[in-house]
Amino acid sequence: MNSRQPIPVVVLAGFLGSGKTTVLNHLLAGRGGTRIGVVVNDFGSIEVDAMSVAGQVGDSMVSLGGGCLCCAVDGSELDAYLEKLSAPVHRIDVIVIEASGLAEPQEMIRMLMASENPAIRYGGMVEVVDAAEFDATRTRHPETDRHLAVADLVVLNKIDRVDAAERARIEQQLAVVCAPGTPVMATDHGRIDPELLFDRRPWTETRGQLSFEDLLAEADDHESDHEHGHGRCDHAHAAYESTEFTSEQALSPRRFIDFLDRRPAGLYRIKGFVYFGVPGHEERYEVHAVGRFLRFAPRPWGRGEARVSQLVLIGSGTDGPGLLRELQACREAAPHEARPESMWGVLRYVARPAEPVSGVPATGSDET
Repeated sequence: MNSRQPIPVVVLAGFLGSGKTTVLNHLLAGRGGTRIGVVVNDFGSIEVDAMSVAGQVGDSMVSLGGGCLCCAVDGSELDAYLEKLSAPVHRIDVIVIEASGLAEPQEMIRMLMASENPAIRYGGMVEVVDAAEFDATRTRHPETDRHLAVADLVVLNKIDRVDAAERARIEQQLAVVCAPGTPVMATDHGRIDPELLFDRRPWTETRGQLSFEDLLAEADDHESDHEHGHGRCDHAHAAYESTEFTSEQALSPRRFIDFLDRRPAGLYRIKGFVYFGVPGHEERYEVHAVGRFLRFAPRPWGRGEARVSQLVLIGSGTDGPGLLRELQACREAAPHEARPESMWGVLRYVARPAEPVSGVPATGSDET
């Protein structure tokens, strides 16, 4: 990641016992060469969750013990921690906030969107759900549905503890409660591919002393041998498909936004760059989508760099050839003839510095 680009901040939420820390540990163990900053927001004075991940993140972890982060009046404490993690000396690629099980995700999103720190940007909210306790959690915490409604991606955890019929029933309920198009990722033991949330750098080859990544990989192998009696277990992300799209022809901003608006629920992640070529908007536009969350960021072209669009789409149960056909239909033969207002749909999702935030919309500058 270019150090001058804002660092994405991902909110990892879910009620107590849903498996958030397990998900976080799995993300850390499978991070490759990516540098992850972690903010652990524990509820209570004994920071059990903070201690359980401290061995993996070291000095990159800060903890907001003693209460819910969302209870902060002005978010200044959060801003201070994010400023610390986003300092260039740490070379952090992504920041993950593990929210308290009693936190209000919508308030946390507002704080991040209202942050005036140019080194960070909101990167989406992931809600972890315990499949085995789904009904009990909704009864005990009526606010569950409100939390799910603002999620960009739902991780349906512990599916190994329910049968196929129960899982299907829960997924039907989630389809009703969540915003239209919100993807639901089913998993067990919190095993999700980090690539679905952020880019992973390749591991660096080591000589002699084991690297941090090597140690984590050895620990993961040992755990798999212990639990399964054989080699490394098959992770859930083995079932994900990746579709790549490249176009030397500009894309129509309106048709591309239409494609994003109707993207299938199984399409978890979209990343890459798009060239629209509309007069006044000849930059390349970085695209980042996690579930419903969508963000564009204009970037300058390198000297002599070819004007092309390059996208990677990651999902499960998606029709790769169908997605490519839809993207090919977004091509525009005469972008120089397009009117500037054709970019309005794209510009809705471009962050604006110090933009006032009065609420968290279902559509608009940060979500789709």
